[in-house]
Amino acid sequence: MRALDDILVLDLSRVLAGPWCTQMLADLGADVIKVEKPGEGDDTRGWGPPFLADPVTGERGDSAYYLAANRGKRSITVDMATPEGQDILRRLAAKADVLVENYKLGGLRKFGLDYDSLAAINPRLVYCSITGFGQTGPYAPRAGYDFMIQAMGGLMSVTGERDDRPGGGPQKAGIAVADLVTGLHAVIAVEAALMQRHRTGKGQHIDMALLDVQVSVLANQAQTYLVSGTAPGRAGNGHAAIVPYQSVPTADGHLIIAVGNDGQFAKLAEELGHPEWAEDERFATNRARVVNRAILIPLIEAETRRFASAALLATLEARQVPCGPINTVDKVFEDPQVQARAIRQDVPHPLTGTLPTVASPLRLSASPVTYDRGPPLLGQHTEEVLGQMLGLDSDAVAALRRSGVV
Repeated sequence: MRALDDILVLDLSRVLAGPWCTQMLADLGADVIKVEKPGEGDDTRGWGPPFLADPVTGERGDSAYYLAANRGKRSITVDMATPEGQDILRRLAAKADVLVENYKLGGLRKFGLDYDSLAAINPRLVYCSITGFGQTGPYAPRAGYDFMIQAMGGLMSVTGERDDRPGGGPQKAGIAVADLVTGLHAVIAVEAALMQRHRTGKGQHIDMALLDVQVSVLANQAQTYLVSGTAPGRAGNGHAAIVPYQSVPTADGHLIIAVGNDGQFAKLAEELGHPEWAEDERFATNRARVVNRAILIPLIEAETRRFASAALLATLEARQVPCGPINTVDKVFEDPQVQARAIRQDVPHPLTGTLPTVASPLRLSASPVTYDRGPPLLGQHTEEVLGQMLGLDSDAVAALRRSGVV
């Protein structure tokens, strides 16, 4: 058994935060039914290139973006704007353990698919709403997108090079971090609500907001402000409270040095040919190194430039000084540790036979993640789900297709 083998999830979400949540639930064993609009589906199916292609006909398939967040699910197409479609979804919700949606505030109420309506027919339902700003507050009716939330939630104020340096200014992260981290927090909330239901027999409404999550994961940066009253700024690849903890130049590129204590700094100083730095009162402690960052970093960089990256990495690793290469994504998948951990996983796919995906990072000894279902084609499982869950035969489903309900 997998951890969530007995859990049925009705997934009304699109794009990334919601699908990332439900993909992780599927990885853990939940039966996730992804509900999509007939003929269109999740917006991200068309967000490319690159797109998957039929190896025989060359016909374009789904985008890599969609494929990244929808492994392990079954797709059905239902037009919730029709009374018949609403009835189908209410009947599925009556059987579901979890429903995940990311419509704008109140967007599902007009279809009778809001929490209050569905809880009346299924009091055990755990209903997770994911929005930009939550169900309350002055911004609640607004749409919220990852890029906006990275800016509004403070992440861009602490990401990027300092304003006084070349290329300085606010910078978003290279991934949709607000969406992804909200999806992860949604998984935690769903599993907590399921545990609560185990004790009480009742579900509940989960209110997940991208802005809430983004502010919360500012972590030490937010706490720095709350304790000091001073807003932290951008430090490029440096660290506000640890030195040296940043990228450094080499003879053929850059690498990362992440010195976490004074002992590691003494080893670094020795390998760079300056053991006296560890005794210098300006550099002997981390606190002193932070104060004298502007003096120390140029000294370190002058020495690291003498080494090729691979040679310096080997030397520092041998002395157990934390360091690492700055890999491009292709180099990531060539890394022996990444390969040993089987982080690339091939899953079945109806268009190409198999599809390479990124493995789940969850490693459970007694209920491991399996990879027996790839991202579904649009509506691939409509007849299967409606037959299994609602007892509709092929003629009934065909009639629904003719009327555009599915």
